[in-house]
Amino acid sequence: MYPERPAGIAFGGDYNPEQWPREVLEEDVALMREAGVTLVSLGMFSWALMEPEEGRFTFGRLDEIIDRLHAAGVAVDLATPTAAPPAWFVARHPDVLPVSREGVRIGFGGRQSACSSAPAFRAATARLVRALGEHYRDHPAVVMWHVHNEYGAPLGECYCAHSVAAWREWLRHTYLDLATLNDAWGTTFWGQTYTDWSQIDAPRANHTAVNPAQRLDYARFSDGEHRAHYALQRDILRELTPHLPVTTNFAGTVNCKSTDLWQWARELDVVANDHYLQAERPDNHIDLAMSADLARSVAGGAPWMLMEHSAGAVNWQPRNLAKRPGEMRRNSLAHVARGSDSVLFFQFRASRFGAEKFHSGMVPHAGTDSEQWREVVRLGADLRRLAGVRGSRVRAEVALVWDWESYWALELDWRPSVDLGFRERMDAFYEVLWREHVTVDFVHPSADISGYRVVVAPSSYLLTEASAKNLHRYVESGGNLLVSYFSGIVDEHDTIHPGAHPGALRELLGLSIEEFHPLREHETVTLIDGSIDGPAEEEARVWSERVRLAGARAVRRFGAGPDAGHPAFTRHDLGAGTAWYLATAPVTGLPGLLGQVLDHAGVTRPRGLPDTLERVRRGRHLFLINHGDRPVTVEGVSGVSVFDGVRHDGPVTVAAGAVTVIEETQETTPHP
Repeated sequence: MYPERPAGIAFGGDYNPEQWPREVLEEDVALMREAGVTLVSLGMFSWALMEPEEGRFTFGRLDEIIDRLHAAGVAVDLATPTAAPPAWFVARHPDVLPVSREGVRIGFGGRQSACSSAPAFRAATARLVRALGEHYRDHPAVVMWHVHNEYGAPLGECYCAHSVAAWREWLRHTYLDLATLNDAWGTTFWGQTYTDWSQIDAPRANHTAVNPAQRLDYARFSDGEHRAHYALQRDILRELTPHLPVTTNFAGTVNCKSTDLWQWARELDVVANDHYLQAERPDNHIDLAMSADLARSVAGGAPWMLMEHSAGAVNWQPRNLAKRPGEMRRNSLAHVARGSDSVLFFQFRASRFGAEKFHSGMVPHAGTDSEQWREVVRLGADLRRLAGVRGSRVRAEVALVWDWESYWALELDWRPSVDLGFRERMDAFYEVLWREHVTVDFVHPSADISGYRVVVAPSSYLLTEASAKNLHRYVESGGNLLVSYFSGIVDEHDTIHPGAHPGALRELLGLSIEEFHPLREHETVTLIDGSIDGPAEEEARVWSERVRLAGARAVRRFGAGPDAGHPAFTRHDLGAGTAWYLATAPVTGLPGLLGQVLDHAGVTRPRGLPDTLERVRRGRHLFLINHGDRPVTVEGVSGVSVFDGVRHDGPVTVAAGAVTVIEETQETTPHP
């Protein structure tokens, strides 16, 4: 359920008028109208103002603000302020303050400063949300509800007594009896066998590695406690306002390590994501695209909401670089290109005090006589012209397998190499596809993937038997699967699949692995053609392994290193499809190897375009975003430019740093 209002692409952001005197509110509303703002998120951190003492609610100032916004035609995404419990509440219930894995109780004064399992926090949450919902249930300005703020960031796991009590109940519900739990956790190792539920503590910090199955379950439990706190609020709001959608904002899909967004998506009416550039990364627009694609994928392909991004610099990175001229526009329209039906910022007016006073706003400290404000106004006009994009979808022929449980498990203690990182492989494969102008969806390994020409599993260390069978069916039915190293190793309890590696994928890949050979820091190996005496072609790093073929054939072999002469890149024709396996991390050769898979599967992509051009099709609209410092000419474009109304039938030139959007004559739909 997507909010019916405002029409078109929603534009605006977080608004915190409690930081300003009343006369600034009047100025803000006038500026919102000038910029074309249509939606603001309100009340995010205002618990102390809404409930100054227990049970006494004061909504008068908020009423005034919402009424003024409504009169100006600005809709409200009304937030529940539970991410910032007030001082009086924490003083009365100090036990709600979270405890770190090291046993340190955090102090008051930040955000996310209450444990989601604490009974007092849940009771106060329910009381506040019911009062808020009842007061605003019929206000015409309120078009959706925004619960909490960025669950899991910075508070992922809590180790307080309330969490431990809830953890034991979760284990009882999950495993039913201790024998099943002991078996799942392998507690005969290091003498950890439990004979009573009360003996089970949270997996606290230790002087050595802690049971990985226990830590994996604690990650699941902790994420579930946050979802339960969200659902508590959502259910009250649905009861009071069944006509309004309810959501919460993710703290950047690709950075939400503690939050399993496949699970969260089932609880939301609309997916909402925050994204902040990694300012010092030269190609940070690729990370942006990846986050947007993952948000769309979590939403099941439906339109989603960009709930927060920055107009300029953020305040919390090591070096907070301001955005260059035109960069904010490119960022914003890239999110729209990849499925967002909103462009919202944190925040409308830059703060003068507090921890985020150096974070940019739509209205910067420099005021309206600034390039940043002029860009904001121009962006508002652009988005009005893009109203026809709303509701349309992005189609992809290629999918990347992304599983948060595998992410959690891979990065626990004592893996074969410190260089094994979930995001490192994900980023490597995504970047190649982005530079090849291939649009990507992300999928869970158990999802229906039958519609994709190619599926890539860059980091599937944890893979259940059911998910492995799903991948097997995909290949047998005609799909093309590429698997990267250290995948299919363990099951859902971090227990190694029986037999030789990769246990869950041996038959599918047509091979087995006799031994892992992690490489030393800075050590490299070469890859040669499948024939033993072929010339050296690529360098690789991080990983090597002794692959034994059992139906697959070698496309590349290791030319040097501990596995010289043995297969490094293999192909296994199975049923109507093909399974490929890459046993190392190429330094420069990944585009060529991945290109073989794409070509074999018939995935077409434009030739001759520089990899600084972002090319995405959403419905009938072709987005061309030039991240380079030279103009780029794109051939074969037929349609009308949305921003200037010029008709094109052939080449289109996109200026350096510019964005062109073409409404095409006919929607082009790739292979379903």
